[in-house]
Amino acid sequence: MKRISAALMMLALFIPLGARAVEPGEELSNPALEARARSISAELRCLVCQNESIDTSEADLARDLRRIVRERLKAGDSDTQVVDFMVARYGEFVLLKPRVNWHTAILWAAPLTILFIGLFAIGFSVLRRSGGTPLPEVAQLSEGERLKLNAIQRSQPDEA
Repeated sequence: MKRISAALMMLALFIPLGARAVEPGEELSNPALEARARSISAELRCLVCQNESIDTSEADLARDLRRIVRERLKAGDSDTQVVDFMVARYGEFVLLKPRVNWHTAILWAAPLTILFIGLFAIGFSVLRRSGGTPLPEVAQLSEGERLKLNAIQRSQPDEA
């Protein structure tokens, strides 16, 4: 019996408790509206946690933001209107995926620009190395040098 209870306790430790931060009292009675609210909440950033959606965050501010989303949906707003309301109130930072516009152009263009600059630098380096001055010709050893080299090699112990 102790083994079963210990196994259940171990299993309980591995169940993610924060995966569902929406409390039962927050959920809407209309399943379609609740699904829309969850979808919108998954797109909005928790302003406290900053790397988590308000749908999964347990912060008090995230709870308030989820409540606002549900109130706006009950009032008849479309998904776009709810998101626009949140952006107007909290700024573009509230979006987990920033919109593509002139304010965020550098966010979207920077990775590609850095990639192209890196590829250009690599290409330039390769071309410079292959098209540069040729290596000087290596002169052959004279007979005296060859004899000295053989003598040196014979005088050193084998490292096998």
